[in-house]
Amino acid sequence: MSHLRSVVRGVGSYLPARILTNADLALMVDTSDEWIVQRTGIRARHIAAEGEVTSDLALSAARAALEDAGLEPADIDLIVLATSTPDNTFPATAVSVQSGLGITHGAAFDLQAVCSGFVFALATADNFLKSGSHKRALVIGAETFSRILDWSDRTTCVLFGDGAGALVLEAVPDEGKDDERGVLTTHLRSDGRYKTKLYVDGGVSSTRSVGYLRMEGREVFRHAVGMITDVIEDAFRATGIDAGTIDWFVPHQANRRIIDGSAHKLGIAPEKVVITVDQHGNTSAASIPLALASAHADGRIKQGDVVLLEAMGGGFTWGSALVRW
Repeated sequence: MSHLRSVVRGVGSYLPARILTNADLALMVDTSDEWIVQRTGIRARHIAAEGEVTSDLALSAARAALEDAGLEPADIDLIVLATSTPDNTFPATAVSVQSGLGITHGAAFDLQAVCSGFVFALATADNFLKSGSHKRALVIGAETFSRILDWSDRTTCVLFGDGAGALVLEAVPDEGKDDERGVLTTHLRSDGRYKTKLYVDGGVSSTRSVGYLRMEGREVFRHAVGMITDVIEDAFRATGIDAGTIDWFVPHQANRRIIDGSAHKLGIAPEKVVITVDQHGNTSAASIPLALASAHADGRIKQGDVVLLEAMGGGFTWGSALVRW
């Protein structure tokens, strides 16, 4: 029996038209551009329009990824959508994307791991494809975090934005060569002891309401670098690849200081780090595919490049993936 590998066929993204700058935020809460940039590296973020929901963003990103792959919606038989801000409590936002694409076969479901969601979704789709149960997958990260922000809380409302990104993965035979394209390894972790450090204070079962995002920023920062480097070192051990031989580091875009600290601790050269947090803010599960789409579109990430992904989110959850593009 031949083995299968999940290869990236296409990537796409979507950002809402409205841009909210730090100067705009300074008119809403007690903050300033200097304060936000110094602590986070964020200068602007995109905000979904009234009536624009998570599935709208996801659908636009999915269409862009399919176009980049040269594929039709009918070629897809699996959709895994990572989000913490679904359109509805149920059904899954993924089925709205499936319907919007006109797909009536295969499976579509949501996955919730907050900011780590895209890495978890990528690992999930990869395992489906490697099993042979499905042929091609859309892996999507999409968020409208602006809908769960307390816009009077300057410690959180300055951090987040809305957006969506998507990859098309295809199962291809693994010929056992060292330089074959595809997902090389994924590593996922979670530890529920830290759930109150970053959470939303509402929910269907607990409050019958959506609630607002709450965060102990210093605690999240304190744990982030160590957790991130842990799963990246696992990826290096699993593949024999190291910081010197990767081509690109595409981290979750939460905070510039966390990104820089992780890269420094791992010995990853600054010129290999893809940064979009300055213009997108933290878009949770959408941040990694948005950054991938940006670096792919401008020609930095090319076929054959080894790309390291990592993320950490509420739960805590965290994970890494190594992909040969």
